[in-house]
Amino acid sequence: VWFAGMVQGQVEAASSLIANVLLAGVMVGFAVAAARKGAPVYETFVDGAKDGFQVAVGIIPYLVAMLVAVGMLRASGALDLALDGVRALAGDHAWVDALPTALMKPLSGSGARGMLIETMQVHGADSLAGRIASIMQGSTETTFYVLAVYFGSVGIRRTRYAAPCGLAADLAGLTAAILIGTLFFT
Repeated sequence: VWFAGMVQGQVEAASSLIANVLLAGVMVGFAVAAARKGAPVYETFVDGAKDGFQVAVGIIPYLVAMLVAVGMLRASGALDLALDGVRALAGDHAWVDALPTALMKPLSGSGARGMLIETMQVHGADSLAGRIASIMQGSTETTFYVLAVYFGSVGIRRTRYAAPCGLAADLAGLTAAILIGTLFFT
């Protein structure tokens, strides 16, 4: 209600100020609560930062391996070959043009974003392929990235059902993206 009487610039400034004050308040609140309990606040913060840095260093090899694999997939033409195969089986539908985003998303979020941008540049942002690719980008997860980076960084070798369940969720998201995009935008 308070924002209703404001113009857009005022709403943006007020919401930014409120968000910054809330964030600072939460941080100060945690520090005060820790100090009241007698915890060494600064030392605990520094120890946490050290642990976070060690995790980041441990993740780097897995991240590099995943990025190299994504680059090889794009550069080798394997992605184009897969698209041509789907197009031969399913016909020349707009959702086939959105599939590069779907195929890249389980591997890399930034790679999928690149494919999304490429789809929008070729077919247009308001095209059916662009809209379906946008829905795909938001409705799926970077499954193999999560498995490689996060499981690898903590030394988990047997992921059990994580990969099949993650891929099943991705397939459900992709199917929903195609159906919803086609339903709403055709």
